[in-house]
Amino acid sequence: MEIMKYIFEEGFIMVPTLYVLGMFMKDSKQLPDWTIPFILLFISLILTPLLIGGFTAANIIQGILVTGAAVLGDQLAKQYSKGGK
Repeated sequence: MEIMKYIFEEGFIMVPTLYVLGMFMKDSKQLPDWTIPFILLFISLILTPLLIGGFTAANIIQGILVTGAAVLGDQLAKQYSKGGK
């Protein structure tokens, strides 16, 4: 994924973290699917800057990027598994 070259190394841990959180949310069946990316973005906008050094514009952008990488990774896996169906 090309998006990964824009993510700070310190923020890489957030991609699988958000992916797993999203899987748990999806399995809960209490949240509509369309809300999951927004919830992940909110979580990421709080946790990513805390993880990589504070609430700066660059760190908030990192939060958006790691959420995008997690959601894109999930969608790529789903679409690949569907194949040509």
